[in-house]
Amino acid sequence: VQLQASGGGLVQPGGSLRLSCGSSENIFSFKTMGWYRQAPGKQRELVAQITNVGRTNYADSVKGRFTISRDIAKDMMYLQMNSLKPEDTAIYYCNSDQYSGMSYWGQGTQVTVSS
Repeated sequence: VQLQASGGGLVQPGGSLRLSCGSSENIFSFKTMGWYRQAPGKQRELVAQITNVGRTNYADSVKGRFTISRDIAKDMMYLQMNSLKPEDTAIYYCNSDQYSGMSYWGQGTQVTVSS
């Protein structure tokens, strides 16, 4: 499975960005898909996750601001990020966990929130 993340960039505080993650395989077969982020000097953390049946969960720090979604027909996953804060600055990675136990990662996309 190959995952390709895109959509990062520089945005002012309060702004919005939408990240995209494309998959080389049919995402309907995936156990979960998710977005993680890693800020400088910090550990990688889960931002949002969506299960095979469409259940979602979010880190407390992004609840109400970020929305994870997927388009099964296009094998795409998205992260809509609104009301961005400087502390959201990080490299964002897309991830997929398989029922086989394998886990796949895309390359990161940089999100910088700064005035």
